[in-house]
Amino acid sequence: MSAKLVLSTIVAAVLAGSVQAFTGDATYYTPDNNFGACGARSQNSDLVVALSADQYAGGSNCFRHIGVNYQGKFVDATVVDLCPGCGSGSIDLSPAAFEELAPLSVGRLHGVTWNFE
Repeated sequence: MSAKLVLSTIVAAVLAGSVQAFTGDATYYTPDNNFGACGARSQNSDLVVALSADQYAGGSNCFRHIGVNYQGKFVDATVVDLCPGCGSGSIDLSPAAFEELAPLSVGRLHGVTWNFE
């Protein structure tokens, strides 16, 4: 292998390992056109999410996108709010985002994985 190929492989491996994945529960809440902790209004039909205090990090993650995976389904959601009742790694999705993963009647999804995109 050439030195360039080896270097490219190493860089790709380092970058792939630098993505931190979180695991927790997912619930849903209704933004109802109210302002979230990030200062913007959101609708129930928007693909948005509220993070636990640990991941919200004082608002430093506002408007970042997260990729959420659950049982082979995926949704991309924008951080717009703080979820004070969520444990570290758990998230609160808008109804539209939750329904990309499961029916609202389920209420709580266990073992959801997600990461910042």
